[in-house]
Amino acid sequence: MKVLFIGDIIGKPGRRAVSKLLPTLVNDNRIDLVIANGENAAGGFGLTRKVVEELFAMKIDVLTSGNHIWDKKEISDFIDEYDTLLRPANYPDGSLGHGSVIASSIAGKPIGVLNLEGRVFMKPLECPFRVAEKKIAELRQYTDIIIVDIHAEATSEKQALGWYLDGKVSAVLGTHTHVQTADERLLPQGTAYITDAGMTGPLDSVIGMKSEIIIRKFLTSLPARYDIAKHNVWLQGVILTIDDQSGRSTHIERLNVKPEGQ
Repeated sequence: MKVLFIGDIIGKPGRRAVSKLLPTLVNDNRIDLVIANGENAAGGFGLTRKVVEELFAMKIDVLTSGNHIWDKKEISDFIDEYDTLLRPANYPDGSLGHGSVIASSIAGKPIGVLNLEGRVFMKPLECPFRVAEKKIAELRQYTDIIIVDIHAEATSEKQALGWYLDGKVSAVLGTHTHVQTADERLLPQGTAYITDAGMTGPLDSVIGMKSEIIIRKFLTSLPARYDIAKHNVWLQGVILTIDDQSGRSTHIERLNVKPEGQ
């Protein structure tokens, strides 16, 4: 089985890249399930219903998110309507939305997807390690194939979670920093890992935003309105190969693809 995980989609440039590249990626690599982090897909911050529908229409099967999931106020009106639109599972009990889901591959194989958010330099949420244990036990009632998106700032926290969950899940994939890391590997007990899957958006930028705005902010410490950059747009992510029977990953491949004509 092959799973494509797409790194944080940044606004319209990122959505266009997915629209152009996804059909070929799925066909050429015989992808069985597509997961994408979409929390920055609407104007760089958050999600709207229109954008969610657009991404699902591109044949993305599951959308994960993170700390920016609540940036658009309208999210509260519709997040409960989509089982495959996830917010981090370690938000307090009673929060809107879903933190995990059992999705189906093209062949109908159940695949668990769990979304978590880190706590280092971020919000004081429930412990992602302990929440992961609980949610994984629930998902394992239906499948041995489980993909975890850990949306976190600190490399150490992501790596620690990867080792903590080694052998318990198929993959632990980091998101949030928008800079793809070169540490993809299979951990000893069969869990695929990468600290950050990267960003689907303009690489001529500062993590997706116009560089001149961010530089000015660093120089002056004054507030600034962030605008998405437009140039040199790439799709980044990983392709996982997973054994259908054991749920262990056998390969993880970093992905960097640029649409033709750019």
